[in-house]
Amino acid sequence: MRNKNIQKNQKGSILPALLIIGAAFVIVIYGLLFVLTLQFDFARRQLASERALNIAEAGINYYRWHLAHDPDDYQDGTGNPGPYVHEYLDPLGAAIGSFSLVITPPEDGSSIVTIRSTGWTDEFSSVQRTIRAQYGIPSFAEFSFLSNGSYWYGVGSTVNGRVHSNNGIRMDGINTSIVSSAQETYQCGTETGCFPPASKPGVWGSGGDQSLWQFPVPLIDFDSISFDFAAMKTSAQSDGLYLDEAPSGLGYHLVFNASGDVVVYEITATDFIRGYSIPGQGLGNQGIGGCENLYQIITSEIQIGTYPLASNPIVFVEDNIWIDGTVNGRVTVAAVKFPIQSSDAVIWIPDNIQYNTYDGSTVLGLIAQSDMYIARDVPDDFRLDGVLMSQKGKIIRHGYFDWCGGTAGAVKQKLTLNGSLISYFKPYWNFGSAPDSGFVERELNYDTNVLYNPPPFFPTSGEYEFLSWVEE
Repeated sequence: MRNKNIQKNQKGSILPALLIIGAAFVIVIYGLLFVLTLQFDFARRQLASERALNIAEAGINYYRWHLAHDPDDYQDGTGNPGPYVHEYLDPLGAAIGSFSLVITPPEDGSSIVTIRSTGWTDEFSSVQRTIRAQYGIPSFAEFSFLSNGSYWYGVGSTVNGRVHSNNGIRMDGINTSIVSSAQETYQCGTETGCFPPASKPGVWGSGGDQSLWQFPVPLIDFDSISFDFAAMKTSAQSDGLYLDEAPSGLGYHLVFNASGDVVVYEITATDFIRGYSIPGQGLGNQGIGGCENLYQIITSEIQIGTYPLASNPIVFVEDNIWIDGTVNGRVTVAAVKFPIQSSDAVIWIPDNIQYNTYDGSTVLGLIAQSDMYIARDVPDDFRLDGVLMSQKGKIIRHGYFDWCGGTAGAVKQKLTLNGSLISYFKPYWNFGSAPDSGFVERELNYDTNVLYNPPPFFPTSGEYEFLSWVEE
């Protein structure tokens, strides 16, 4: 009897163990199933996250396509503020997700558009990815030097930036970037040191890094470098500074201050210096060339006012102007007389023009309807910061020679140009190899800040180009 009871007790003690083992097994199984479910859900969410990124990128590509067809529309064709939500379709045409776009248009003077795209799938709408991309249209300020005429970079010249001519280039100086010509060969004359005239390659000379010389390349259409001067005038009248023809008939003197202002003077009297320009470089009287009286010295002026650049990004002057000083801000100054086809307005630069900072927050655009002149009595170490453009003329410093009556101060030690120079006709400032008139040293530096962020109202060319891509 006792043995039977013992056996029964032994059999009964197995049941709790089996229950414990069974419960543990069930817990493990359910735990494994839970982990597998989490892993499966995590994998699906990971897939949804990758798809969300692809959808967000599709949103960027969509608006890039939209800008290619309507480059000035920053409201997705709706005329209303964003965000703008679009369905995303799979290859079979079924909607599997959406993207939301926020478009930030360019600031004044810039061509940079910021596109912020957020994507998600319909299955996991809470799993979202966001991309921010920037696109910009390059400006004509992408060149350190751009000219429709031939040009000669002599010994002592150092050019840091792209150079292009629609005619020929003689490079005897140093170039650190591309030098290009639209011509395979051209007829080299006295303007680039050939006497008698001779056929030369599009780019030739004794200097430079010749591996960077490129010719022929496509021509730059100067007729397409146009400004809507009427629109610029209207903008200056409403949101900038507009100056009508000076009562004296002589023009205005603009002096920039490092404080961020420009002081405007009306010029009431000038004196002349005799100077020489090359015949045939320009239109009408400007193209006659030779020795002439150059009324460049200001002997009397009256202050009109002081104006902050922050509220005057465009200065439009219907007269000749003299300009110098330290620029602090973003501004374009234009000298234009109407009617456009039969009038000429010129810009004189009598002293240094320099930036207060070089981080892109300061930029000066100078637009001369006709010619732009560097005066004789600039400093010995002359600095010129800005994007300079002569729309239908040239940018020069005259020759001041004995036989022309203007030798005093003819030769200066150094010219440093930081920015871009765009001249329809050949720009020049040196005569002779010594030189007899001009600058012993010439350092020409490209301002990378102005490629996609040029001065206000400066022209751009081409289509939007990719600048940056980042996931937020």
